[in-house]
Amino acid sequence: MLEYMSENIALSCVLGVLAFLLLVGIYDVLQTKHAIRRNFPIVGHLRYWLETIGPEIRQYFVAHDKEERPFNRDERRWIYASAKGQNNTFGFGTTEQLYDIGYPIIKHSPFPFPDSKATYPADDPTAIPGLKIVGERHGRARCYRPSSIVNISAMSFGSLGKNAISALNIGAREAGCMHNTGEGGISPYHCHGADLMWQLGTGYFGARVDDKFSMARLVEQVELHPQVRGIEIKLSQGAKPGKGGILPGTKVTAEIAKIRGIPLGKDCYSPNAHSEFDTVDEMIDFIESIADRTGVPVGIKSAVGQLDFWHELADRMYSRNEGPDFISIDGAEGGTGAAPLTFSDHVALPFKVGFKRVFKIFQQAGLSKDITWIGSAKLGFPDRTLVAFAMGVDLIGIAREAMLSIGCIQAQKCHTGHCPVGVATQSGWWQRGLNVHHKSNRFASYIRAFRKELLSLAHAAGYEHPQQITSSDIEVCTGVNTFTTLEESLGYKCDQLDITSMADLTQLD
Repeated sequence: MLEYMSENIALSCVLGVLAFLLLVGIYDVLQTKHAIRRNFPIVGHLRYWLETIGPEIRQYFVAHDKEERPFNRDERRWIYASAKGQNNTFGFGTTEQLYDIGYPIIKHSPFPFPDSKATYPADDPTAIPGLKIVGERHGRARCYRPSSIVNISAMSFGSLGKNAISALNIGAREAGCMHNTGEGGISPYHCHGADLMWQLGTGYFGARVDDKFSMARLVEQVELHPQVRGIEIKLSQGAKPGKGGILPGTKVTAEIAKIRGIPLGKDCYSPNAHSEFDTVDEMIDFIESIADRTGVPVGIKSAVGQLDFWHELADRMYSRNEGPDFISIDGAEGGTGAAPLTFSDHVALPFKVGFKRVFKIFQQAGLSKDITWIGSAKLGFPDRTLVAFAMGVDLIGIAREAMLSIGCIQAQKCHTGHCPVGVATQSGWWQRGLNVHHKSNRFASYIRAFRKELLSLAHAAGYEHPQQITSSDIEVCTGVNTFTTLEESLGYKCDQLDITSMADLTQLD
């Protein structure tokens, strides 16, 4: 009798456990807040449990918080906490090597700018509008002042799924920042209300007919999408400069094929060079023709390699008084695009080196003040952004950091179509784990937390606007127990616009 009861109890326990797991699995599949649990019912909980003991595991068996690449654990943790509206501070002092060559130090002022005296446009305590009006120098009909100095860098619908693009666009709308479409064209998922930077790559996706560039098609698209505030002609990107874009056939759905005008299910390779121009003067002619027909500012994006092009561009822009309204400089650290390993590792200069060389050329030509400078390549952290501003950058674009804010776990499977959290995939199953509403809120929260800390850094240095920082306000380690100003390291001091207060910005528009 006792044996029979024991067997019944054991069976009941087993059935109870199975029933419990079934309920948990059903709940995981139906809930929308956590992509891992939705895509991996029950076992997904293991990831969160392991994450809670991650520091202990790494301390004894794996890696230090600063060792992982391309973004280490501390960097990802700061982004995740900022996106979730959680405490993003760290305790027990820095774990950085302060004496490493190139390590930057922001010099605080003994008299910080009082938070109480700060002006916040649009009643947003994190709002930081750009100082320059893009396109003003050339008198573009639709020149504009960006409402945020932190924006989304180029990631196309194709490289990212529709839910990820939608979440980023809605979040950008809520945070008041701009969304770069990437070279895949304007999709319906870019059209939730955020300002757009339309990127034109060598494939001219969205602006071509019969595989060739069509000005009429481009003008039509701009007229259909008044949220397009600028057009960025991509010469190259940090992930694979000198090589065209790659979208694996597994990501080329019927919808993407229609938007881009490419065959369904086949690898999409953009040419490595533009067909509409192959000289500096022809490129300037192309830029001016687009600006004349659309009225919007037109610029270029490029990683930096050989400098002859930049010298010639500065010379021709000076003599013709024409050319790009903005220049986006990408560093070799950039990496959202699929690329051959050698291109990722060994082609193009890192951002700080490349930007320094290009900016100096235009400064010596007397043009740097008239151009809006955009920087990208792992700049999605306040300290790095402030250093970029001190170098002459006006706006920054973030890509992988934006992906992390909406759930990316750095699985590094972007090129396979098997992103486990539904960000960089076209799979309907994987994408269902990414809830647009929740993730858009997280991206907006990350941007606001980012800008809030950026403002705090500027105030600590004695300024109201982060772009008022100078290259003499930052020092970098240049040797054993030796720090020198960024100005000495760069060999130039960036041009500071005469803005005394953020309140002045509304008077300049």
